[in-house]
Amino acid sequence: MAHTNNRGVERVLTGIPATDGAGVRMTRVIATPDLDHFDPFLLLDEFRSDDPNDYIAGFPDHPHRGFETVTYMLAGYMQHADNKGNAGLLGPGSVQWMTAGRGIVHSEMPQQENGLMWGFQLWVNLPAVDKMCEPRYQDIPASDVPAVEIGAGATVKIIAGELEGTKGPVEGVTTEPLYVDVHIDADGEVTLPTPVSHNAFVYVYEGSVSIIADQSRTISRGEIALLGAGDQLTVAAVEKPRFILVAGRPLHEPIARYGPFVMNTEDEIKQAILDRQAGNF
Repeated sequence: MAHTNNRGVERVLTGIPATDGAGVRMTRVIATPDLDHFDPFLLLDEFRSDDPNDYIAGFPDHPHRGFETVTYMLAGYMQHADNKGNAGLLGPGSVQWMTAGRGIVHSEMPQQENGLMWGFQLWVNLPAVDKMCEPRYQDIPASDVPAVEIGAGATVKIIAGELEGTKGPVEGVTTEPLYVDVHIDADGEVTLPTPVSHNAFVYVYEGSVSIIADQSRTISRGEIALLGAGDQLTVAAVEKPRFILVAGRPLHEPIARYGPFVMNTEDEIKQAILDRQAGNF
């Protein structure tokens, strides 16, 4: 039998309060003073509020170039529209994987005036060779996200990547991501394979979980665990945990970033600003 190696915890960080868009309050988990990025991931935000003042202003028109934005909704409704004529409604359990490529201008606006708005936005870097590709969307309704039972008392929704022969709906992403949403029952435990070549993290958004390796570590709501090397992750419930496990192939390329533009050099950033000003997105 092939030797397997559990990924341990290298670092644990807590998200910090942040504001973005037209004043939307959120928790920033990646792209903080303590964690600038985690190759190939550039940013992770969790937005969660039942106070409309925290989210109602939304994210009016803004540009992106050079990376991908991934929105995963747990609760609430968000309308998106862009300057290419695409539009759609994100609801609970749905996913939008947007490849900004050479440039896109879009808006994300709440479609509710009260109630809970909860979800994540993840930014995934693109390699230099793909940064100027044609923009594209993968708009995925909740009904297209498969859920599988794995281990003792674990339900796993597969957004991207493959687990036990079940593939997530997201396709054609250079960094070959694994993105799963895991719910574990009160005393459950689960082992999830992870590509050995990938960087991986766990972000706990409810309860707490024990990551089992040579040195086991408890991770609680609002904490991100950056995982070490290995080909699998073993986790046990501490307190009815829900978490996302995200892994991607690192790019090992220089990162130049300015707001909504992420390129490899400062000159490419300057060009992005000029192109945006000239209306070339």
